[in-house]
Amino acid sequence: QVQLVESGGGLVQAGGSLRLSCAASGIIFRNAGMGWYRQAPGKQRELVATITSDGTVNYVDSVKGRFTISRDNAKNTVYLQMNNLKPEDTAVYYCNDLWRNWGKGTLVIVSS
Repeated sequence: QVQLVESGGGLVQAGGSLRLSCAASGIIFRNAGMGWYRQAPGKQRELVATITSDGTVNYVDSVKGRFTISRDNAKNTVYLQMNNLKPEDTAVYYCNDLWRNWGKGTLVIVSS
């Protein structure tokens, strides 16, 4: 079965940085597109960033220039480097294989 396990969340002040990791198992990772979603209290889950198997990336407008998605196929891991964090980035961040599999999430809280 597929497992996606997020880590790296925490509490950070506005302007700070965090690096999220998603470790994948049960899939041929090098063939999989991967993405990061987030869900803030009272809001719908939104797609934040994606990376294809070939390394093509895309971002929601609100994080462009601040977040970077990357992957390490040798480690079956996708990352989300988050810089210049803002309070509105506060959310549970979820890893997803752009099909049907989800991690349990990691909480990011950005204080002002």
